[in-house]
Amino acid sequence: MARPTKWRKIENIPTIPYFVPSETESAEVPENILKLEELEAVRLKDLEGLEQGECAERMEVSRPTFQRILLSAREKIADSLINGKTIHVEGGNFTRNICPVKCRSCGKEWMESFESLAPIRNGEYACPSCGSKEVSCGKSCKGKFCRRNCCRFGGNNE
Repeated sequence: MARPTKWRKIENIPTIPYFVPSETESAEVPENILKLEELEAVRLKDLEGLEQGECAERMEVSRPTFQRILLSAREKIADSLINGKTIHVEGGNFTRNICPVKCRSCGKEWMESFESLAPIRNGEYACPSCGSKEVSCGKSCKGKFCRRNCCRFGGNNE
């Protein structure tokens, strides 16, 4: 059985998801789909000029995984530029943040993606160890979800 793919942490979601060549000869232009984590890898390495180790750390993946993501992104971008293809940015295995969560009943701590926190905030999420619904942010925020980490990109912890 294959291991599940690890979430890649990204900081930016683009406001414009399509890039189309200005001069097209046919009505239907071939397209390359660039995953959000691939775009993030290009942004960190090529735009911000960070070393690969720093980029991998910020995306919370290993250096070889970061290298594979970056090579895939560069290949798609080069293909689009050389062959006049559209770039469509969408999908992938990404999260905006990874937050610590703690069960107040059994004390188990684990990491959860930001996207999974809404059910936790609404009391619909159970501890994977003991099944208790008494879960909260693992930071010292007195049982509420901290704004700095868990609710940094939206949501309300009141």
